[in-house]
Amino acid sequence: MSSRNVTFDPDSGVPKASNLTIHTGADFVGKFNVVNTSNSPFNFEGWTGSAQMAKSVSIGSTIGAVATFNVGFTSAAGGKFELSLGSTATRTLDEGRYVYNVLVSSGSTVYSIVNGNIMVYPGISSAP
Repeated sequence: MSSRNVTFDPDSGVPKASNLTIHTGADFVGKFNVVNTSNSPFNFEGWTGSAQMAKSVSIGSTIGAVATFNVGFTSAAGGKFELSLGSTATRTLDEGRYVYNVLVSSGSTVYSIVNGNIMVYPGISSAP
């Protein structure tokens, strides 16, 4: 999967939209390169991240999160992080459109950095 480029401005309060695709039964990894408004890598040293996906966020929706991604800073000083779900987790997803968001935090301050839609497609083959 190619990396997605994100410009992060903590003062703006606006997450970057980025849509993803997951194939059930396969490992999923989404890679993100984050820069600041000066186009330099955003330094995530000392930060934490979390991300979840849900089937719907419509009014009256009661489904809630259907999966929680692993969020890993692959190069905190270089502004790089990944979202991942293993094949066991993707196998349980139903086909269709989902929404997701990624939160990052420094101390007690939490920022929404990325959000968007996820299209989940059913797998055809079984795992080798």
